[in-house]
Amino acid sequence: MEEQLKQIGKNGNGKHPQPLLPIINTPFPILDTTDEWDLRQLLALIRRRALVLGSVAIALSASVGFWTFTRQPKYEGGFQLLVEPVTAESKLDGLTQIPGVNTVVQKEGLDYDTQIQVLRSPELMAPLIQEIATRYPNTNYASLLDNLRINRFQETKILDVRYQDSDPQKIEYILQQLAAGFLRYSLQERQTNLRQGIQFVDDQMPQLQERVNSLQRQLQQFRQEYNFIDPEVKAEQLSQQVSTIKLQRLETQKALAETRALYAALQSRAGAQLAESAALYTNLQDQSEASQALNSSTVYQNLVGQLREVDSQIAAESTRFQEDSPALLTLRQKRANLLPVLRQEAKRVLSNKLVEVSNQISGLEVRAAQIAQADNNLNQQIQQLPTLARQYTDLQRELKVATESLNRFLEKRESLQIETAQKEIPWQTIAAPQLTQEDPISPNIKRNLILGTVAGLLAGMGAALLAERLDNVFHSPDDLKEVTKLPLLGTIPFRKSLTQVAPAAELEVIKKPEGIQLLLDSFSNTQNESYFPFLEAFRSLHTNINFLGSDTPIHSLVISSASHADGKSTVAVHLAQAAAALGQRVLLVDTDLRLPQLHNKLSLANETGLSNVITTNLPVDDAIVRSPLWENLYVLTSGPIPPDPVKLLSSAKMQQIMAQLRQKFDLVIYDTPPMVGLADSSIIAPHTAGLILVVRMGKTDRSLLAQALDRLKMSPATVLGTVCHGVKNYDVAPYNYYYYKPQTRNT
Repeated sequence: MEEQLKQIGKNGNGKHPQPLLPIINTPFPILDTTDEWDLRQLLALIRRRALVLGSVAIALSASVGFWTFTRQPKYEGGFQLLVEPVTAESKLDGLTQIPGVNTVVQKEGLDYDTQIQVLRSPELMAPLIQEIATRYPNTNYASLLDNLRINRFQETKILDVRYQDSDPQKIEYILQQLAAGFLRYSLQERQTNLRQGIQFVDDQMPQLQERVNSLQRQLQQFRQEYNFIDPEVKAEQLSQQVSTIKLQRLETQKALAETRALYAALQSRAGAQLAESAALYTNLQDQSEASQALNSSTVYQNLVGQLREVDSQIAAESTRFQEDSPALLTLRQKRANLLPVLRQEAKRVLSNKLVEVSNQISGLEVRAAQIAQADNNLNQQIQQLPTLARQYTDLQRELKVATESLNRFLEKRESLQIETAQKEIPWQTIAAPQLTQEDPISPNIKRNLILGTVAGLLAGMGAALLAERLDNVFHSPDDLKEVTKLPLLGTIPFRKSLTQVAPAAELEVIKKPEGIQLLLDSFSNTQNESYFPFLEAFRSLHTNINFLGSDTPIHSLVISSASHADGKSTVAVHLAQAAAALGQRVLLVDTDLRLPQLHNKLSLANETGLSNVITTNLPVDDAIVRSPLWENLYVLTSGPIPPDPVKLLSSAKMQQIMAQLRQKFDLVIYDTPPMVGLADSSIIAPHTAGLILVVRMGKTDRSLLAQALDRLKMSPATVLGTVCHGVKNYDVAPYNYYYYKPQTRNT
């Protein structure tokens, strides 16, 4: 990016090369669409959507209030039943537990869910409804169950029965009938359970006894047949035997391999060659098996000694006699006679060694076969062990279960026999049937109104959030800065009418020390008090832009926006006016060759402009006009609309014109068409110091801005920052407003 800007500056051939701004090295911003909200954003949303929030909240609260005050009041009564003795256990609980399993929470003696359904069943309710219908004929099964609630009281053994109705006397009567009917049912059920429990135990005892005896016989036969006492002991024995067999097999394989290697070495011709070499030169120094065998032979060593002695004599006589002397010939003949004897002895020794090694190999092979057979037998036993262990474990487990079941049944039979001899204890009423409170339980006016208000506020907030979600525009400068992650260069307040800004005479007043007060005094009768913050916003924008080019001044830039009517032309005009008022020679160029606006805003003719300069030989100086209201402000209008604006803007002639303009003016501002759907801005911006995006509050669509930023990612243009245009509720700090507000000076 830096090299591109340097090249563009060189192409200008002027005194103002394109600046290398610090922002160029920063990564391109990514439009942030996250939904993180802070308190400040939430308050801003409430201010914007106060009407929606208030309307939904009031409507919902009013609906809840109307519904509350029009409902018929209802009363509630109830009673409580202790359905199990506190110290008693269920009679058949122990028979259903799994032996050998320690459960943290034991099974309840009573299935409360099932019991509640039984109490609500038509069979149980039928006689109670007949009794109730004698006083209240309109009562039936459906109406009774609609208002009846039976629940378990927390995790206790208590059933809580509740009934609701608009008649308090009817509630008390129905509760009394229900309490009496439930107590009668409990007494009958308790007696039936005891009788059924005893009968069940008596029926199961013979089968359990026979089952225990049968399993004991099977376990005894299994131990006798397989000599099997315990699976763990048997597994440990087999494991030790397997380890021993593996060790023996490894040792045998190692010895066999070494012996075979020795046999192969002895069979080679190395032994004979070694013997000949030793006979001719020196004693054997090799540590091979063949060498060791020869060195251990006494006869072989004697022959080698004689051969060495003859060699020594030959060497001594050679110094004294000639080669053909009788003494040397005799010694050489003696040496020649010893060599065949030495070779024959070496062959004999090696042959004996081969026979010995062959016998060792045969013995090791027999041992290896025996070890393999033993290993095979152990493998068969190991493969059979899991089956035998499983059979043994199954028999033991079944015997244990059967024995424990038999013991439990014996204990429970004695317990049930004792229980039948005692007095039966039915359910107990621990809370008599009565109204829970004298006031109606519904509607609860206070609670409903509070809940309605809270629900209304929540619904209103939800509607506000939904409206905010559907409204895909920006509403505040902070929102724009947080979402785009781009520098916010300026914040322009909203003004209903933007006609002409102050003329040059008024703007010149700003340069004087007392300029602000004099200017405010001058237009206090003709301008609204909100105009000065509007003017000051553009001066701040101009200052911030200069800060971006602190090292290298910015001499040209592009003003654009994501979509039409975002205020880019307005920002371009007023920025140019602010820069001109501060003494800079400013040129405002209208490069919007599709829908130009600058000549209308500045009340200038547009017969001749940029399009004429590009397409003809018209000098650019002849097309530039000076603004009649601002001394240092010059304007190059768009000229007649051409058939192909992109072709003109991307031409080499356009780049030459831009280079000339940089030479002649301190600041050149290009007003370009919107970026989305058009390539004009992307063509102009790379040849300037950068591009400024104008975003209009309450107008610019977030998705269009995202498309514009995506387009800039593929362009070499630099994004200098954004300008937040049309900010409503633009507040001036009190200590600044003291200087802005027109007032009479105290002399």
